[in-house]
Amino acid sequence: MNWLTRVVRPKFQALVGKKDVPDNLWEKCGKCGQMLFHRELEANQRVCGHCGYHMRIGAKRRLEILFGDDDYTRIELPAVPLDPLKFRDAKRYTDRLKEAQARAGESEAIVVVHGRLGQHPVVVAVLDFAFMGGSMGVAVGEGFVAAAKLAKLQSAPLIVFTASGGARMQEGVLSLMQLPRTIIAVEELKAARLPYIVVMTDPTTGGVTASFAMLGDVHLAEPGALIGFAGARVIEQTVREKLPAGFQTAEFVLDHGMVDMVVARRELRSTLIRLISLLRQTEPAGEVVTLTDAVVRVHGEGERAQPPGADPTRGV
Repeated sequence: MNWLTRVVRPKFQALVGKKDVPDNLWEKCGKCGQMLFHRELEANQRVCGHCGYHMRIGAKRRLEILFGDDDYTRIELPAVPLDPLKFRDAKRYTDRLKEAQARAGESEAIVVVHGRLGQHPVVVAVLDFAFMGGSMGVAVGEGFVAAAKLAKLQSAPLIVFTASGGARMQEGVLSLMQLPRTIIAVEELKAARLPYIVVMTDPTTGGVTASFAMLGDVHLAEPGALIGFAGARVIEQTVREKLPAGFQTAEFVLDHGMVDMVVARRELRSTLIRLISLLRQTEPAGEVVTLTDAVVRVHGEGERAQPPGADPTRGV
């Protein structure tokens, strides 16, 4: 082997050879198709800088964005039977749970925390769509009820971020029983006069929409989020009519009164702080102005208080 083979050739190959590039440096926008550099995408909270498309994010990232520099603490979810019906389709339900836990990095489809949002104590429950489509089983129902009880205990508002395909089929009727349980938990919050705010993210459908997602004092939604009960194809086949463009998007349901505001992800934190400040304000924000003691009798109709500066003899 001569020196050209031993020395020159390896150096030349290293110079012009193909370098290994990580596959996760770029991500394609699901709406406009633009390729987005992953660092810029994360810095923009996984919102496309070209079209404003809001990509789905996990529970951990959601909490990081919401609380910012504020501290928060996770609570341990109540223990529930893993496979109460011993369900099996193509694979065992327990195996599906293990796969979902490894993929999402969470023990269940709901995460519950408490902390401070600005100056306000809050309890926050987040559904994670990466965990079996954010489906609601017994564990999610128990987690929501635990969040509501904690909010009552701390006299704090409850904020829920929804992202779900509905009830979890592997738990059958037990998953459907979580609908009335979560509704009762919300009613107890309202009886305690505590704010309950729902933030609907993509997608919010099925049994979650039919229960606690639609019972908030205020409903917010992220731009472009899919919000509804059944899918558009099922509805079209049922009513046998062509649905309008943008049906079940956040903007469409806003126009039809199902949500109160569509808020961009960057503005959610400040919007929630402002809403909680308004809902928790127990005293007047400014000085109370009292009316003058002057009263007049008007045509036998009794006495009527006059505003400051009014002529008490006018109209007699």
